[in-house]
Amino acid sequence: MEKKVIGRRERITLPEWGLKMVTAKVDTGAYTSSIHCTYTEEREVDGVMTLFYRVLSPDNKKYKDKIIATSNYTQKKVKNSFGQAEVRYKVSTKVIMFEEEFDAEFTLTDRSKMRNAILIGRKMIQGKFLVDVAEVNLSLKSKK
Repeated sequence: MEKKVIGRRERITLPEWGLKMVTAKVDTGAYTSSIHCTYTEEREVDGVMTLFYRVLSPDNKKYKDKIIATSNYTQKKVKNSFGQAEVRYKVSTKVIMFEEEFDAEFTLTDRSKMRNAILIGRKMIQGKFLVDVAEVNLSLKSKK
């Protein structure tokens, strides 16, 4: 399979979460991808532990009240951008980039102080994409 070239920022779609063409920063220094999350709560539902969460910013009216629920999640210890270890929830979803759909994992974290709500790590792009740091939004340019 030929690898597509992506830029340092790309637009991605997360169809299961109803997010279309949102900007994500590519970070080859990060192993796991992460997404800004404003709310998490673990509850038992019909005897199954379930994670309820809200991704992206609460001031983004389009996604303001969308609560997502899954019983398919884990917890992962990661080093944040400040080098501190923290435990985060990790969830899976479908991602569409360059009109190609694949499964990806995201850790849920507060990225409110970061410029980009979504960070794409090496695990998501490994074997599929090459990164050209001089470019942005190559997925949009490829459609023209």
